[in-house]
Amino acid sequence: MFEIVFLGTSASAPSVHRGLSAQVVMVKDHRYLVDCGEGTQRQILKSGIGFKRLNRILLTHGHLDHILGLAGLMSTFMRWESIESLEIWGGRATLDRVQELLFGVVLRGAKPPMPLHLIDVKPGVLMEDADYSVSAFPVKHRGRDNYGYVFQEKSRRPFLVEKAEALGVPAGPERARLVRGEAVHLSDGRVIEPDAVLGPDLPGARLVITGDVATFDGLEPIVQGAHALVTEATYTDEDAEMADAFGHMTAGRAARFAADMGVGTLLLTHVSRRYRERDVLDDARRFFPNSFVVRDFDRFAIAKDRPVSRVERSDGEG
Repeated sequence: MFEIVFLGTSASAPSVHRGLSAQVVMVKDHRYLVDCGEGTQRQILKSGIGFKRLNRILLTHGHLDHILGLAGLMSTFMRWESIESLEIWGGRATLDRVQELLFGVVLRGAKPPMPLHLIDVKPGVLMEDADYSVSAFPVKHRGRDNYGYVFQEKSRRPFLVEKAEALGVPAGPERARLVRGEAVHLSDGRVIEPDAVLGPDLPGARLVITGDVATFDGLEPIVQGAHALVTEATYTDEDAEMADAFGHMTAGRAARFAADMGVGTLLLTHVSRRYRERDVLDDARRFFPNSFVVRDFDRFAIAKDRPVSRVERSDGEG
């Protein structure tokens, strides 16, 4: 299961109720900060997440409203907080800008307060363990080296308790070995193979985050059937020409794509101050009822076996 906490949901500039782009994906004991707009460190504190284990930052692109918070975050790490190491992942053009910001403005010849790794993102799997993986995929926005990210839980074959009991497999280590895909020998001499007690593969939860995106063309295989899609809604359909001119997405287009791809839940962020939240939500729900315009500090849980659910809701503007 994944949990996503939205720290900043405004487009380009903050509003009274919305900070700039940032969200944290939590899985197991790991935390991934996706983008780091201005003021993100304060949003981290207000959210109650804190800084511990927040050592991987995934950047979608290098525009200032998505990276300026790195300066304040690094300053805080230099004076108040400590982490063992920090990884910042992004495309080459994004990392060049981060390099200038951190080493040219913040550090200015000083050593980082922790081992700092700037890692050039390429399409494909970035990291994985036995339970999940994190992958990157290219998206089209203004400029080059723009990426989205997929958090994918590994598929699992469910253990069929009733079949195990019918075969006389005792509870305990034998069942654990069968779950791992190992055959077991019972006391009566019989050998039980995993296929006898395991059901068919069930796909794990999948969370897709596009970042800013001008078009969904080519993203169909990545988004198809995702449990949750997080994407931008900078404009409504009535301003589609403006969206095209600036390389952004409308809420209606995002909703139509989510419906076509069989997405479970659409989470819309990067909301412009020119619209009321209700206008953006109406634009999306005309085509995809299970759409949400997220607010700062909203939390959603994404699991494979139940609908995406809101864990917390902020008291921001309506």
